[in-house]
Amino acid sequence: CTLTAAELESDSPYNTRTRPGLPPTAIASPGRASLEAALNPADGDWLYYVLDADGDGAAHVFTDDYDEFVEAKRRCEDAGMCG
Repeated sequence: CTLTAAELESDSPYNTRTRPGLPPTAIASPGRASLEAALNPADGDWLYYVLDADGDGAAHVFTDDYDEFVEAKRRCEDAGMCG
């Protein structure tokens, strides 16, 4: 996906290009489960992550194989999802 000039210039509290600091929600206010996951990540040797286009956009691909990552990214882009 490509950002448009209008998106880059939007007057939104989430536009960190035009507003100092963190946005008001989500990234600035992670939930307990997110904090616990960041402090205690699952074991694995993953290097790459992409949201996979499995039909409803709910699948995630974690891999240490670059070619597998590139293929999952291509599926995501072909489905019109940003990666």
